[in-house]
Amino acid sequence: MSDIPDRRFIHDLKNNESLLEIIGEETKNWVQGNDEEKLYEELNIDYTSMFILNTQPVESFVLDAKNETLVGLQNPVMAFYFTHGFEVNMDQTQIMAPDHLSIEFAFMQTLVYRNETAPQLEFLDQHIFPWVVPYMMGMKNMADTPFYRDLCDFIVEFLSADYEYLSAGGANG
Repeated sequence: MSDIPDRRFIHDLKNNESLLEIIGEETKNWVQGNDEEKLYEELNIDYTSMFILNTQPVESFVLDAKNETLVGLQNPVMAFYFTHGFEVNMDQTQIMAPDHLSIEFAFMQTLVYRNETAPQLEFLDQHIFPWVVPYMMGMKNMADTPFYRDLCDFIVEFLSADYEYLSAGGANG
């Protein structure tokens, strides 16, 4: 959700049957049934429509509808990152919002690598769940390609399963 799918991504996606199966059957059939150039064109149109023109996957935009990005520790997500030792260098990315979905997912990935289950559950509960699940449900309705429809479903299902796992004690339970 951080950038338009490039040709390498599309090539890798087309050649990764296991990933296609995880994303969804409709996506698998669509990707395998089209050439890379058509996939590139359709995915880029869909991405631009969904995540640039209509709305951006940014927590503060979705939750308070002001389209304002709070900077520094004024942003509750940034404060959470700081508290848990996650440094976001906004100069190293084209993304201008620390509460962009891709940065929030990167933070969760860092917590998984560190095996820090309590902050994972807290972040899911305080930051990801309140906006990502309804956001993905809305985005699914906007998607024109099977890839983005299935990806929205996959994200909701994954987050729900992860939340359930962590709530039950996760790796420590």
